[in-house]
Amino acid sequence: MSGQREKKYREKNYQEKNQHRESRSQVTDGRHGGPEQTAESAAPVRLNKYLSDAGVCSRRQADRYAQEGRITIDGQVAELGQKVLPGQMVCVDGRPVDTEGGVSHRRIVLAVNKPRGIVCTTSRQEKDNIVDFVGHPERIYPMGRLDKDSEGLILMTNDGELMDEILRARNGHEKEYEVQVNRPVSERFLKEMAGGVPILDTVTRPCRIRKTGTFSFRIILTQGLNRQIRRMCEALGYRVRALKRIRVMNIHLGELPTGAYRELSEAEIFELMRLTGKTGPAARQRRAAGRQAGQRDAAERAGTSARPADPAARKPTRRQRPD
Repeated sequence: MSGQREKKYREKNYQEKNQHRESRSQVTDGRHGGPEQTAESAAPVRLNKYLSDAGVCSRRQADRYAQEGRITIDGQVAELGQKVLPGQMVCVDGRPVDTEGGVSHRRIVLAVNKPRGIVCTTSRQEKDNIVDFVGHPERIYPMGRLDKDSEGLILMTNDGELMDEILRARNGHEKEYEVQVNRPVSERFLKEMAGGVPILDTVTRPCRIRKTGTFSFRIILTQGLNRQIRRMCEALGYRVRALKRIRVMNIHLGELPTGAYRELSEAEIFELMRLTGKTGPAARQRRAAGRQAGQRDAAERAGTSARPADPAARKPTRRQRPD
Protein backbone atom coordinates (compact mmCIF):
# COMPACT_ATOMS: atom_id res chain seq x y z
CA MET A 1 0.00 0.00 0.00
CA SER A 2 2.88 2.33 -0.89
CA GLY A 3 1.89 5.98 -1.30
CA GLN A 4 -1.46 5.52 0.43
CA ARG A 5 -2.19 7.20 3.71
CA GLU A 6 -3.48 4.63 6.16
CA LYS A 7 -3.72 4.09 9.87
CA LYS A 8 -4.13 0.90 11.88
CA TYR A 9 -6.06 0.94 15.09
CA ARG A 10 -5.30 -1.77 17.62
CA GLU A 11 -8.17 -2.82 19.81
CA LYS A 12 -6.14 -2.34 23.00
CA ASN A 13 -5.26 1.27 22.16
CA TYR A 14 -8.82 1.99 21.10
CA GLN A 15 -10.20 0.71 24.40
CA GLU A 16 -7.65 2.77 26.31
CA LYS A 17 -8.69 5.87 24.36
CA ASN A 18 -12.34 5.22 25.22
CA GLN A 19 -11.53 4.79 28.91
CA HIS A 20 -9.54 8.01 28.90
CA ARG A 21 -12.35 9.91 27.16
CA GLU A 22 -14.99 8.59 29.55
CA SER A 23 -12.93 9.62 32.58
CA ARG A 24 -12.85 13.27 31.54
CA SER A 25 -15.40 15.65 33.02
CA GLN A 26 -15.64 17.74 29.84
CA VAL A 27 -16.75 16.77 26.35
CA THR A 28 -14.18 17.19 23.56
CA ASP A 29 -15.10 18.14 20.03
CA GLY A 30 -13.20 15.18 18.53
CA ARG A 31 -10.35 17.18 17.02
CA HIS A 32 -6.80 16.26 17.92
CA GLY A 33 -5.55 19.22 19.90
CA GLY A 34 -8.88 21.02 19.47
CA PRO A 35 -10.62 23.01 22.17
CA GLU A 36 -12.79 21.31 24.74
CA GLN A 37 -16.51 21.87 24.95
CA THR A 38 -18.51 22.16 28.11
CA ALA A 39 -21.81 20.33 28.52
CA GLU A 40 -23.54 23.63 27.78
CA SER A 41 -21.77 24.08 24.43
CA ALA A 42 -22.63 20.48 23.49
CA ALA A 43 -26.38 21.25 23.67
CA PRO A 44 -28.49 21.66 20.49
CA VAL A 45 -28.05 25.04 18.77
CA ARG A 46 -30.46 26.84 16.46
CA LEU A 47 -29.33 26.58 12.87
CA ASN A 48 -29.04 30.32 12.25
CA LYS A 49 -26.89 30.77 15.36
CA TYR A 50 -24.74 27.78 14.39
CA LEU A 51 -23.94 29.31 10.99
CA SER A 52 -23.45 32.77 12.42
CA ASP A 53 -21.04 31.50 15.09
CA ALA A 54 -19.13 29.59 12.39
CA GLY A 55 -18.65 32.84 10.46
CA VAL A 56 -20.58 31.65 7.41
CA CYS A 57 -23.30 34.31 7.36
CA SER A 58 -25.61 36.38 9.51
CA ARG A 59 -28.58 34.82 11.28
CA ARG A 60 -30.98 36.54 8.91
CA GLN A 61 -29.10 35.21 5.89
CA ALA A 62 -29.04 31.75 7.45
CA ASP A 63 -32.83 31.84 7.75
CA ARG A 64 -33.07 32.78 4.08
CA TYR A 65 -30.69 29.96 3.11
CA ALA A 66 -32.96 27.55 5.00
CA GLN A 67 -36.07 28.87 3.26
CA GLU A 68 -34.34 28.44 -0.11
CA GLY A 69 -33.39 24.85 0.71
CA ARG A 70 -29.65 25.54 0.51
CA ILE A 71 -28.78 24.01 3.89
CA THR A 72 -28.66 20.33 4.75
CA ILE A 73 -28.15 18.56 8.07
CA ASP A 74 -26.82 15.02 7.75
CA GLY A 75 -27.86 15.01 4.10
CA GLN A 76 -31.46 16.16 4.72
CA VAL A 77 -32.75 19.60 3.74
CA ALA A 78 -32.89 21.71 6.88
CA GLU A 79 -36.02 23.48 8.09
CA LEU A 80 -36.27 27.05 9.29
CA GLY A 81 -35.60 27.16 13.02
CA GLN A 82 -34.21 23.63 13.16
CA LYS A 83 -31.63 22.85 15.83
CA VAL A 84 -28.21 21.31 15.21
CA LEU A 85 -27.12 18.47 17.47
CA PRO A 86 -23.48 17.79 18.40
CA GLY A 87 -21.74 15.76 15.71
CA GLN A 88 -24.24 16.52 12.93
CA MET A 89 -22.97 17.51 9.49
CA VAL A 90 -24.21 20.91 8.31
CA CYS A 91 -23.67 21.91 4.68
CA VAL A 92 -24.35 25.15 2.81
CA ASP A 93 -24.73 24.66 -0.95
CA GLY A 94 -23.27 21.18 -0.51
CA ARG A 95 -20.14 22.31 1.31
CA PRO A 96 -19.61 21.29 4.95
CA VAL A 97 -19.41 23.91 7.67
CA ASP A 98 -16.42 23.76 9.99
CA THR A 99 -17.27 25.48 13.28
CA GLU A 100 -13.63 26.46 13.67
CA GLY A 101 -13.08 27.77 10.19
CA GLY A 102 -16.32 28.40 8.32
CA VAL A 103 -16.87 26.45 5.10
CA SER A 104 -14.22 23.83 4.31
CA HIS A 105 -12.80 23.84 0.76
CA ARG A 106 -10.55 20.76 0.76
CA ARG A 107 -12.50 17.68 -0.26
CA ILE A 108 -11.61 14.59 1.76
CA VAL A 109 -12.88 11.11 0.91
CA LEU A 110 -11.67 8.11 2.89
CA ALA A 111 -12.09 4.38 2.39
CA VAL A 112 -12.34 2.74 5.82
CA ASN A 113 -12.29 -0.98 6.62
CA LYS A 114 -14.75 -0.97 9.50
CA PRO A 115 -14.40 -3.84 11.97
CA ARG A 116 -17.33 -5.47 13.73
CA GLY A 117 -18.54 -3.62 16.78
CA ILE A 118 -18.05 -0.10 15.39
CA VAL A 119 -21.24 1.90 14.82
CA CYS A 120 -21.66 4.12 11.74
CA THR A 121 -22.97 7.15 13.60
CA THR A 122 -21.69 10.64 14.31
CA SER A 123 -23.23 10.65 17.79
CA ARG A 124 -20.54 11.10 20.42
CA GLN A 125 -22.90 9.51 22.93
CA GLU A 126 -22.15 6.16 21.24
CA LYS A 127 -18.72 5.21 22.59
CA ASP A 128 -18.00 2.96 19.59
CA ASN A 129 -18.91 5.58 16.97
CA ILE A 130 -16.91 5.49 13.76
CA VAL A 131 -15.86 9.16 13.90
CA ASP A 132 -13.91 8.67 17.12
CA PHE A 133 -12.64 5.28 15.97
CA VAL A 134 -11.08 6.69 12.80
CA GLY A 135 -9.84 9.79 14.63
CA HIS A 136 -9.19 11.81 11.48
CA PRO A 137 -8.02 15.40 12.18
CA GLU A 138 -10.61 16.83 9.77
CA ARG A 139 -14.37 16.88 10.36
CA ILE A 140 -15.63 13.90 8.32
CA TYR A 141 -18.81 11.83 8.28
CA PRO A 142 -19.80 8.34 7.09
CA MET A 143 -21.59 7.97 3.76
CA GLY A 144 -24.47 5.76 4.79
CA ARG A 145 -24.34 2.89 7.23
CA LEU A 146 -22.91 -0.55 7.76
CA ASP A 147 -24.43 -2.67 10.54
CA LYS A 148 -22.58 -2.90 13.83
CA ASP A 149 -22.32 -6.67 13.34
CA SER A 150 -21.00 -6.26 9.79
CA GLU A 151 -17.54 -5.30 8.58
CA GLY A 152 -15.87 -3.93 5.50
CA LEU A 153 -15.88 -0.84 3.33
CA ILE A 154 -17.46 2.41 4.47
CA LEU A 155 -16.72 5.75 2.80
CA MET A 156 -16.27 8.90 4.88
CA THR A 157 -16.11 12.47 3.62
CA ASN A 158 -16.48 16.16 4.37
CA ASP A 159 -18.27 16.73 1.03
CA GLY A 160 -21.96 16.99 1.86
CA GLU A 161 -23.09 17.19 -1.75
CA LEU A 162 -21.21 14.03 -2.71
CA MET A 163 -22.60 12.24 0.34
CA ASP A 164 -26.13 13.31 -0.53
CA GLU A 165 -25.79 12.00 -4.11
CA ILE A 166 -24.52 8.61 -2.96
CA LEU A 167 -27.24 8.24 -0.32
CA ARG A 168 -30.07 8.89 -2.76
CA ALA A 169 -31.63 5.46 -3.20
CA ARG A 170 -33.05 6.29 -6.62
CA ASN A 171 -29.55 6.64 -8.03
CA GLY A 172 -29.11 2.87 -7.80
CA HIS A 173 -25.42 2.83 -6.91
CA GLU A 174 -23.89 -0.63 -6.61
CA LYS A 175 -22.65 -2.11 -3.34
CA GLU A 176 -21.06 -5.57 -3.23
CA TYR A 177 -20.90 -7.94 -0.25
CA GLU A 178 -19.40 -11.26 0.79
CA VAL A 179 -21.84 -13.27 2.91
CA GLN A 180 -21.61 -16.48 4.93
CA VAL A 181 -24.79 -18.27 6.04
CA ASN A 182 -25.70 -21.18 8.30
CA ARG A 183 -27.06 -23.51 5.60
CA PRO A 184 -25.79 -24.76 2.23
CA VAL A 185 -26.52 -22.25 -0.52
CA SER A 186 -28.99 -23.82 -2.96
CA GLU A 187 -29.90 -22.88 -6.52
CA ARG A 188 -33.43 -22.09 -5.36
CA PHE A 189 -32.07 -19.71 -2.74
CA LEU A 190 -29.92 -17.92 -5.35
CA LYS A 191 -32.86 -17.59 -7.74
CA GLU A 192 -35.22 -16.21 -5.11
CA MET A 193 -32.63 -13.75 -3.80
CA ALA A 194 -31.88 -12.52 -7.33
CA GLY A 195 -35.54 -12.03 -8.23
CA GLY A 196 -36.51 -10.00 -5.17
CA VAL A 197 -37.59 -10.91 -1.64
CA PRO A 198 -40.58 -9.43 0.24
CA ILE A 199 -39.32 -7.58 3.33
CA LEU A 200 -40.33 -4.39 5.16
CA ASP A 201 -43.64 -4.07 3.27
CA THR A 202 -41.90 -4.05 -0.10
CA VAL A 203 -40.08 -6.36 -2.51
CA THR A 204 -36.35 -5.89 -2.92
CA ARG A 205 -35.00 -4.90 -6.30
CA PRO A 206 -33.60 -7.64 -8.54
CA CYS A 207 -29.92 -8.13 -7.78
CA ARG A 208 -26.89 -10.08 -8.90
CA ILE A 209 -25.73 -12.99 -6.78
CA ARG A 210 -23.35 -15.92 -7.21
CA LYS A 211 -22.31 -18.83 -5.07
CA THR A 212 -18.70 -18.76 -3.83
CA GLY A 213 -18.75 -21.76 -1.48
CA THR A 214 -21.01 -24.28 0.18
CA PHE A 215 -22.10 -21.72 2.77
CA SER A 216 -21.12 -18.45 1.07
CA PHE A 217 -22.08 -16.12 -1.77
CA ARG A 218 -21.44 -12.67 -3.19
CA ILE A 219 -24.28 -10.26 -3.80
CA ILE A 220 -24.53 -6.85 -5.52
CA LEU A 221 -27.34 -4.54 -4.39
CA THR A 222 -28.57 -1.24 -5.80
CA GLN A 223 -30.64 -0.24 -2.78
CA GLY A 224 -30.00 0.09 0.92
CA LEU A 225 -32.90 -1.06 3.06
CA ASN A 226 -32.31 -1.49 6.77
CA ARG A 227 -30.36 -4.73 7.36
CA GLN A 228 -31.43 -5.75 3.87
CA ILE A 229 -29.26 -8.82 3.26
CA ARG A 230 -29.92 -10.23 6.72
CA ARG A 231 -33.67 -9.75 6.32
CA MET A 232 -33.65 -11.27 2.82
CA CYS A 233 -31.84 -14.35 4.09
CA GLU A 234 -34.13 -14.68 7.11
CA ALA A 235 -37.19 -14.52 4.85
CA LEU A 236 -35.85 -17.56 3.00
CA GLY A 237 -34.95 -19.52 6.12
CA TYR A 238 -31.25 -18.64 6.31
CA ARG A 239 -29.25 -16.85 8.97
CA VAL A 240 -26.24 -14.65 8.20
CA ARG A 241 -23.10 -15.64 10.09
CA ALA A 242 -20.73 -13.08 8.57
CA LEU A 243 -21.23 -10.11 6.26
CA LYS A 244 -18.51 -8.01 4.68
CA ARG A 245 -18.88 -5.13 2.22
CA ILE A 246 -16.11 -5.24 -0.38
CA ARG A 247 -17.15 -2.54 -2.86
CA VAL A 248 -19.07 0.73 -3.10
CA MET A 249 -19.50 1.78 -6.73
CA ASN A 250 -15.94 2.05 -8.12
CA ILE A 251 -14.20 1.87 -4.74
CA HIS A 252 -12.91 -1.58 -3.74
CA LEU A 253 -11.86 -2.68 -0.27
CA GLY A 254 -8.91 -4.59 -1.70
CA GLU A 255 -6.18 -5.47 0.79
CA LEU A 256 -6.92 -2.62 3.20
CA PRO A 257 -6.39 -4.06 6.71
CA THR A 258 -9.25 -4.21 9.17
CA GLY A 259 -9.42 -0.97 11.15
CA ALA A 260 -7.32 0.97 8.62
CA TYR A 261 -8.23 3.77 6.21
CA ARG A 262 -6.78 5.43 3.13
CA GLU A 263 -7.54 8.59 1.19
CA LEU A 264 -8.98 8.04 -2.26
CA SER A 265 -6.84 9.01 -5.22
CA GLU A 266 -7.85 11.90 -7.48
CA ALA A 267 -8.76 9.38 -10.20
CA GLU A 268 -11.03 7.46 -7.80
CA ILE A 269 -12.75 10.65 -6.64
CA PHE A 270 -13.26 11.83 -10.22
CA GLU A 271 -14.86 8.51 -11.20
CA LEU A 272 -16.98 8.56 -8.04
CA MET A 273 -18.20 12.04 -8.95
CA ARG A 274 -18.90 10.96 -12.52
CA LEU A 275 -21.00 8.02 -11.33
CA THR A 276 -22.99 10.24 -8.96
CA GLY A 277 -23.59 12.91 -11.62
CA LYS A 278 -21.38 15.54 -10.01
CA THR A 279 -19.53 16.08 -13.27
CA GLY A 280 -20.88 17.10 -16.66
CA PRO A 281 -23.04 20.02 -17.92
CA ALA A 282 -25.89 19.57 -15.42
CA ALA A 283 -23.52 19.49 -12.47
CA ARG A 284 -21.66 22.56 -13.73
CA GLN A 285 -24.95 24.45 -14.04
CA ARG A 286 -25.89 23.57 -10.44
CA ARG A 287 -22.52 24.73 -9.14
CA ALA A 288 -22.71 27.94 -11.19
CA ALA A 289 -26.15 28.71 -9.74
CA GLY A 290 -24.78 28.16 -6.25
CA ARG A 291 -21.84 30.50 -6.91
CA GLN A 292 -24.13 33.23 -8.24
CA ALA A 293 -26.34 32.98 -5.17
CA GLY A 294 -23.26 33.13 -2.98
CA GLN A 295 -22.00 36.24 -4.77
CA ARG A 296 -25.31 38.03 -4.21
CA ASP A 297 -25.24 37.20 -0.52
CA ALA A 298 -21.60 38.26 -0.23
CA ALA A 299 -22.50 41.62 -1.72
CA GLU A 300 -25.21 42.07 0.89
CA ARG A 301 -22.79 41.28 3.70
CA ALA A 302 -20.40 43.87 2.30
CA GLY A 303 -23.14 46.48 2.59
CA THR A 304 -23.88 46.74 -1.13
CA SER A 305 -27.01 45.95 -3.08
CA ALA A 306 -27.49 42.63 -4.84
CA ARG A 307 -27.18 44.49 -8.16
CA PRO A 308 -24.63 47.29 -7.67
CA ALA A 309 -24.29 50.03 -10.25
CA ASP A 310 -20.52 49.56 -10.41
CA PRO A 311 -19.81 46.39 -12.45
CA ALA A 312 -16.55 45.87 -10.57
CA ALA A 313 -18.52 45.58 -7.34
CA ARG A 314 -20.33 42.52 -8.72
CA LYS A 315 -17.23 40.41 -8.10
CA PRO A 316 -16.88 39.88 -4.35
CA THR A 317 -13.53 38.82 -3.05
CA ARG A 318 -12.82 35.20 -2.23
CA ARG A 319 -13.05 36.03 1.47
CA GLN A 320 -16.56 37.36 1.01
CA ARG A 321 -17.92 34.27 -0.70
CA PRO A 322 -19.92 32.01 1.61
CA ASP A 323 -19.57 29.00 -0.66
